[in-house]
Amino acid sequence: MLSAAVIVVALAESAFRSIPWEPVQLAFTLVLALVLPWRRTHPVLVTVFAYTSVVAIEVATNAAGIEGSDGIYAGVVILLIPYALTRWGSGRDVLIGLPILVVFPWVSLTAGNIDFAETAAGTVFLLFPAVLGASVRYWSSARERAVEEARLHEREQLARELHDTVAHHVSAIAIQAQAGRTVAATDPSAAIRALDTIDAEASRTLAEMRAMVGVLRRDEEAELAPQAGVMDIAHLADATGSPRIIVQISGDLEDLPSTVGAAVYRMAQESITNARRHARDATSVGVRVAGDEDAVHLTVADDGEASGPADNTGGFGLTGMAERAKLLGGSFHAGPGPERGWVVEATVPRGGGGR
Repeated sequence: MLSAAVIVVALAESAFRSIPWEPVQLAFTLVLALVLPWRRTHPVLVTVFAYTSVVAIEVATNAAGIEGSDGIYAGVVILLIPYALTRWGSGRDVLIGLPILVVFPWVSLTAGNIDFAETAAGTVFLLFPAVLGASVRYWSSARERAVEEARLHEREQLARELHDTVAHHVSAIAIQAQAGRTVAATDPSAAIRALDTIDAEASRTLAEMRAMVGVLRRDEEAELAPQAGVMDIAHLADATGSPRIIVQISGDLEDLPSTVGAAVYRMAQESITNARRHARDATSVGVRVAGDEDAVHLTVADDGEASGPADNTGGFGLTGMAERAKLLGGSFHAGPGPERGWVVEATVPRGGGGR
């Protein structure tokens, strides 16, 4: 699209303006337009071609005694090349390309077309897009690192909850095994019941262990207290605060894995916190949790003014919730409501099929 626009403008200029050495100037601009798409993937080659071509044209026009060396105005797109060099080029590309940008105006000075002051100004003018590209690259990289850190933090948090849940199950297995061994000689039926409990706990523990695979965590002391689950979301209701929190829980929510219940609870809690902090002119926040045979569905919506993401963690809370849902094999979406407010929707499979 950019190349096509440059070509159209260059041809229009050629038709309506008097341009010194027009065939050469026009040919250079058209070729420059054609190589622009490679400025991101091959910035050094495009830089070398563009600026050596400009120097060659200036030297040639000066040698030919041609006055008025203004080129085709569409050629101003050459300023995109210094930007692309520092925005997308590797460190090696930048080390090679920057000297070309610095030397180019001074070579033009020797060609006799501009004076010293113009040369110095031209150097600054060419380096400005390069500085801009480097700045955008830095902030973009910083943003990507921050997003990745938020995702890693959410993985670690989920792994911590999984670890604590498994530890709780293993503790129950150990207690039942000790009880069964104690009563085995005097009450065989009680020992059998203990074995049944151990079997159930072991199956659940294996399911939780599968969900832990591939999820990283820091070495920290495990808490053996049970994690908050789906039914605990009801405790988040608050009819006296501002905005009011209205919770509706329905459907089949029995026998959910602890990982699924904890994930849905955390996402509901995070969404409510975001709405309370950032929803403008909101009077209520509705939280709906519905379970079916395949998944648990969470919807959190406020009735405030439609706005950007309500996020209470410096821009990465939504990223964390999306990562949590993804790790458990579910889906996540957040955005403005159809009429007002902000809506968060998440679906988590009952099996918690994370990696």
